[in-house]
Amino acid sequence: MPVLRDWDLALDADRVLWGQGADPAIIRARRPKLVELAEAVIEEGRPLLAPAVLYRRIPVAELRHERLLLNGGGALIGPLIASHLAAAREVIVAVCTVGDILTNDIATIYASDPLRALALHGLAAAAAETLAEAACRHFEGMAAAEGLIASIPLNPGMIGWPLAEGQAQIFALIDATEIGVSLGPGCIMQPLKSLSMVVGLGRNLDRSGESCDFCSMRDTCRHQDHHAGSNESHNPSR
Repeated sequence: MPVLRDWDLALDADRVLWGQGADPAIIRARRPKLVELAEAVIEEGRPLLAPAVLYRRIPVAELRHERLLLNGGGALIGPLIASHLAAAREVIVAVCTVGDILTNDIATIYASDPLRALALHGLAAAAAETLAEAACRHFEGMAAAEGLIASIPLNPGMIGWPLAEGQAQIFALIDATEIGVSLGPGCIMQPLKSLSMVVGLGRNLDRSGESCDFCSMRDTCRHQDHHAGSNESHNPSR
């Protein structure tokens, strides 16, 4: 299975603040020192990131009820899968991670410098999100080069594709240990700053809507404006 490792992640202070769950506009107005800290940890933490995307392209055999049956065995199952991937000729099953070096350091730093640890946590979260967005653009480019359309990314935990079921289906199709990712208790991936997704490829796929429209957190999420227009969704497994 292909592994993509050469990623130049576009990270800035605003993304780091979003990664901490903060609104950058408010922080810039009220606590500019936190903006400076966010900028500082980008330079500190970037060398500790190990972004990698493992993916597999699998032809679709048929759609049977809510089961998307795949060539060679295996299936993706659920209402969300059926509604978005019914016209797919192929699917891309992918796992993205930024590794665990940075997150391991955060646990050590927290006791002595919690603000810096929080900023580094925001950096790790921002890096994982940015990597997933870049992977989606890469898949869209692959599709376009072949005259195909790529669907919006579907993540386990979205409405119509429960986390446990979706994660089990993805990890049955792809060996993510190649990039150091495993599925732990509660279907949470390790390292924590990892994300799984499925993207459909076809000529007549419907790309209407945004991933946020199908997110299980859509009614309470404070960051919908941040994600609007993005291919990234809120993946509870991240």
